[in-house]
Amino acid sequence: MTSTSPTSPGSPPDTDPAGETPAPSTDAETLAAAKRAKAEKIGRYVAMFLMPLLMVSMLVGGYLAAMHAPVPNNMPIAVTGPGQQAERFADALEAADPDAVDVRVVESDADARQLVLDREISGAVTLNEGTASVYTASAAGASQSSTVTALLAPQVLEQGLALQSEDLAPLPDHDMAGLGAMFLTTALMLAGYMPLSLVLSNSPELLRFRRFVPLLAGWAALIAGLVWAVTGPMLGVVEGHSAAVLGISWLTVFAVGSVQLFLTRILGPMAVLAGMLFLMVLGVPASNMSMSVHTMPGLYPYLHSFLPAAATGESLRSFLYFDGNGAGPHLLVLVIGAVAALLLTLILDAVKRRRKPNAAPPAINVASLHGGPRPKTRRWRYGTLAFFPLAMVTMMLSFMLGAMYEPTPRDMPVAVVGSTADQAEQAASGLDENMSGLFDLRPMDNADDARDQVRDRTVVGAYILPSAESPTATLITNEAGGMSQQQVLTSVFGQVSAGQQLEMAHDNVAPLKDSDSMGMATMYLAMGWIMAGFMIIVVGSTAAPASRPLRMLLPIVAAWAVGMSAFLWVIADVFVGAIDGHFLPLWGAGAVAIFCVAMFTTVFERFMGMLAILPVIGILMFLGVPASGAAMSIYMEPEIFRFLHEVLPMPAAVESIRSILYFGSDTVWSHLLTLGIWGAASLAVVAVIDHFKPPRTEGHPVDADAPAGQERVSAGV
Repeated sequence: MTSTSPTSPGSPPDTDPAGETPAPSTDAETLAAAKRAKAEKIGRYVAMFLMPLLMVSMLVGGYLAAMHAPVPNNMPIAVTGPGQQAERFADALEAADPDAVDVRVVESDADARQLVLDREISGAVTLNEGTASVYTASAAGASQSSTVTALLAPQVLEQGLALQSEDLAPLPDHDMAGLGAMFLTTALMLAGYMPLSLVLSNSPELLRFRRFVPLLAGWAALIAGLVWAVTGPMLGVVEGHSAAVLGISWLTVFAVGSVQLFLTRILGPMAVLAGMLFLMVLGVPASNMSMSVHTMPGLYPYLHSFLPAAATGESLRSFLYFDGNGAGPHLLVLVIGAVAALLLTLILDAVKRRRKPNAAPPAINVASLHGGPRPKTRRWRYGTLAFFPLAMVTMMLSFMLGAMYEPTPRDMPVAVVGSTADQAEQAASGLDENMSGLFDLRPMDNADDARDQVRDRTVVGAYILPSAESPTATLITNEAGGMSQQQVLTSVFGQVSAGQQLEMAHDNVAPLKDSDSMGMATMYLAMGWIMAGFMIIVVGSTAAPASRPLRMLLPIVAAWAVGMSAFLWVIADVFVGAIDGHFLPLWGAGAVAIFCVAMFTTVFERFMGMLAILPVIGILMFLGVPASGAAMSIYMEPEIFRFLHEVLPMPAAVESIRSILYFGSDTVWSHLLTLGIWGAASLAVVAVIDHFKPPRTEGHPVDADAPAGQERVSAGV
């Protein structure tokens, strides 16, 4: 008979007659299970906030830090000329700004030209008797060419030389902005790294090395064919370079996918952050595609030498604009990266098998991408995995590149101001005959009224005709209202004045600040708001499905919007210094934008799950960025974007920031109304959807796809 007396302190627990310890009590099991459930719940909510926070802050902070205030930084320039003249010019150029240029003296004009064409230097100047010829290559970067000219022209004129400029490699008419290589590069980076995070979370069996490599080769071929079809036959951005585009595209996707596989082996689901950091956040600025790396902090020329975005962009540029000259070293970077990544993955897999031969397969965290039950057949599951990145790449190239690759003024509103209404009418008619379709010329007879219209963005500029009181013409522009349209007006009306043998003064009613000399803060801060809005919904619906009901979602999104808006301001102002102050209005506008975008995203999430990101990012980003007028004037894009500028959230966010930073918040309320309409309408739709179909608060179960005994899905098996 077992003793029933209490166990004394320190004595062993009671045992049954067989000498076995009784099973733990039900209460202890319940407490442990509750503790585990609470820890899991906390972890899910942490992931819901942490992933969007890291992704948005990396992109906004990284792009702004690199590109908000580009200045020449050791830009390589060649100088040649007779005798000591070249040495004196080089010394004077370096003395003017020692940090801006890296000057080398070369022997001949032919050497200088070849160095420009080889892209070993950014520009060159050849000194002759009374003249100086400045050589650039706009195909190597339009912004770089203008920077070189701005560096050399003052020194040439200071020495009393006549300035002659020659573009040794102009951009072709079918890609006059040089955006073909840039958007191709970005799309290929996306296609290379994005699918792996989806595969790891949904179908990790595809990441077995022997299965993944042939699949990656086929995927790379599919993407190569897609990007060639969109940029070639459909848009005509690349002409006559089919083999090069197909080959470079295949190699890029294969190399990036190989590196991302290795990162996935090391970091698991967090590999997507590493991919974003090296391929997008650091890779896009270092690619030398949108801005010269010699106008960025000193880190970027170093990154340009080995990051895949730079290797891809420069390879494409070499074939598209320079007949393949200089492509070899960049292609070698991609080959070495692919081989090294695959070898390292094999080694790591072998080590893991030796240490843990019976390791459990990776957990499936996303049952399906469409938000419903896990597909019963692998065909549908794998098809969805492929469709997601295919649609992203197609939309990026079709919408964004299709909108901006032929930047030509189309009915750009410009005031023509004369002393009288008749004079203004006659001048506008004469100008319109020579520039039909380029500008919407509006005759006016009051310069002050014209200046007010430029300031309030009713017109993009005003050309004031000379008069008896003022014998020079004056061009009034608004740099903060759009740098690209200001550059067009300055170029075109500068030629008009020169043709009429008139001097032209320039009146910029709203110059950009030195801390944001390209207007990038407006675009990237708005992008941060938009991304923060849709990311919290897309990530939260998977990481923390308990947050999906409106009674839970509304306070979560409201708190996220307020906090994230403040954090993005801190990044742009305190960390980067791209903006100066305006905390309260930017904080409020950002919170409204983030909340309203989140509600819009929720509508699609209710129907499509994670696939909601496709229509959301297509509308908000791939259509929204061209329609915003931040990167390029809407009057230089197809006319549909003028309509979209008035209705989409991204343009409303951009114009809100622009109004706050530069125009005393003059139009901010109208743009907040646009955002509010999107948010209120979306919230109403979500409420109706939830009334008829309450949202699921638990993830769908993952049913076994294969019979017992199937090969393990551990790394490298």
